Amino acid sequence: MKQDVPNLSAVFKKKFFCRSTLEVAPDLIGAILCRRLADGTILHAPIVELEAYTSDDPACHAFRGLTKRCEVMFGPGGYSYVYFIYGMYNCLNVVTEPEGEAGAVLIRAIGTEGGNGPGKLCKTWGITREHNALSLMDPNGELWIVKGPEIPKGRIGTSIRVGISQAQDRLWRFYLKDNEFVSVKNVRPHKPKKKQSQNNRQG
Repeated sequence: MKQDVPNLSAVFKKKFFCRSTLEVAPDLIGAILCRRLADGTILHAPIVELEAYTSDDPACHAFRGLTKRCEVMFGPGGYSYVYFIYGMYNCLNVVTEPEGEAGAVLIRAIGTEGGNGPGKLCKTWGITREHNALSLMDPNGELWIVKGPEIPKGRIGTSIRVGISQAQDRLWRFYLKDNEFVSVKNVRPHKPKKKQSQNNRQG
């Protein structure tokens, strides 16, 4: 069946991004991430997996307040937040919330080869720290997001987030069910370690 070609100029308005992070996150499933290369080529693919992070979340970079690294998160929604991690990976986030309230959505996977994982996605599409703080509402820019086909809520799954050591119980990972490009197929719920009773402690 022939697929419709997305309108790569159908960007979201600022008010879409300047909402609660947990409202924006599932609404971005199925939206189209676009990347313009230096030679003018435009890459595009649907967002199929992401995670939400808020300022009251211990796993969020903004949890301890404004820093140079995360300052873009305190601006208005609709901008990119790209950070470097593990000395080798860049990760692309979408800033959410009104100006002054930090929040972001980490894009974990898009529907294309080499796009299943936040670090792999940025490597495949050449997204680096130079793409930090860009408007994602400008179809003439290097990075932007446009509207995709509406995804029924029943096709969007939720789970705990991947690879974090704090706030592991929050079901803030959203993904397109049964999609081959989702980076992690089975995420097991976090089970806190049982405290050792006084009688069973060593020593």
